[in-house]
Amino acid sequence: MNQITFHHDTVLSDVHMHLPYVRHLMTRLNRVGQPGVYHTMSTPLEDVGKQVWRGAFFLADFILSKPVMFRGAAVLELGAGTGLTSIIVATIAKTVYCTDVGDDLLSMCKSNVMLNRHIMEPAGSEVKVRQLDWFQHDLCTDADVEFSWTEEEVADMHNNTGIIIAADVCYDDHLTDGFFRTLYQLCSNFTHTCTIFISIEKRMNFTLRNMDVSCEAYDHFIHCLSQLQDLVDGRCSFKVEQLPSNFAQFLLYERIEQLAWELLGVP
Repeated sequence: MNQITFHHDTVLSDVHMHLPYVRHLMTRLNRVGQPGVYHTMSTPLEDVGKQVWRGAFFLADFILSKPVMFRGAAVLELGAGTGLTSIIVATIAKTVYCTDVGDDLLSMCKSNVMLNRHIMEPAGSEVKVRQLDWFQHDLCTDADVEFSWTEEEVADMHNNTGIIIAADVCYDDHLTDGFFRTLYQLCSNFTHTCTIFISIEKRMNFTLRNMDVSCEAYDHFIHCLSQLQDLVDGRCSFKVEQLPSNFAQFLLYERIEQLAWELLGVP
């Protein structure tokens, strides 16, 4: 295990995976290989995407329990981090746009996609690692910028994406606001119905402001969900549903209280 030095802003996930090439890494579970991914054991808050989080495993289990829903689909993942969930959905889907922001993170994500090609090859899927910044209105199409989009890819994503996925991306109110603005912008540009699956861990924390245990990040997430569902502007409408969480477990991790949501975006 890597040596960890804790600072005032250190964030440590309690989910970790064996490093690549460890002998027992690829334990078979219900015919699905446990993927191996490069990841960091601890990071500052701004780099938490380099860690592995339980929400990614939870969403991956949901995908594997509903293969018909994802088979042959064009999927866009927002805030992909290490790429774990994109890798899993690529064992079923046709095309996966695996997106996040930051060259270091996207390089790690690309390495993980390459490392796990063998579990994606049977589906014949294509995984494209691309930059998608929730605080930029337009996608970068500058060919000189690494992880930029081509005009053809932008058109393909807008015209064919039927499913958007996101796992454990709503842990900061500012990022949550950007995430929901991005969802709205994307669905407004689609010419077809899109289904969105969000996995989130309800984390309880003691705050000095409230002098009590609360879950402010989750509360803000629910507030944004309500705003999206109540939005009426003639461009796009959303239906929100909380999904049952009793689906089968395929991957090795400890399940605790998790929540999964389904959004139906209708242009």
